[in-house]
Amino acid sequence: MKSLEIVGFKRANLGKKEAKRLRLESYVPCVMYGGDEQVHFYVPAILFRELLYTPEVHIVDLNIEGDTYRAIVQDSQFHPVNEMLLHVDFLQLQEGKEVRMDVPIKYVGTSPGVQQGGKLVSKLRKLKVKALPENLPDYVEVNISDLGLGKSIKVSKVETTDYQILTNPLAPIATVAIPRGLRGQLQAEK
Repeated sequence: MKSLEIVGFKRANLGKKEAKRLRLESYVPCVMYGGDEQVHFYVPAILFRELLYTPEVHIVDLNIEGDTYRAIVQDSQFHPVNEMLLHVDFLQLQEGKEVRMDVPIKYVGTSPGVQQGGKLVSKLRKLKVKALPENLPDYVEVNISDLGLGKSIKVSKVETTDYQILTNPLAPIATVAIPRGLRGQLQAEK
């Protein structure tokens, strides 16, 4: 899994006024939990571009005034109107302790249904997985080479190695939809 370094500064004052002032100066208030105590800090907003605005997942090396921590992003909050980043929660990684994380899906193989004119419709973009930090995958591979017209692949069909998938096993990941024009051709052939 890729790692990314973020440099932050400890927050002396907590509260709404202080958080508002930080946001006006292009900083993002953050908190990290999961360790011995919670750490409140702030980070320049520009540093989150490679972390939050990509489909990839990263382990973050947090450097807060000289103290370093390994963590993952647990939650991020955005303004509902202007999409400004308001707050980020980090979860500190600890040896031997499993973490839960949303990991993107990567399709492998070629679907015969798509080759016959169907359209691949992705129902899920990410799967919730549980694993030790060193076993967290960059992405979950989903093989679609058996997917025919009108068929779908469910979470239970995904093979895992060192991690466990927590998403509902009956949830469909992808479906090959039959376009209206092709549907008419198929009925005419019958």
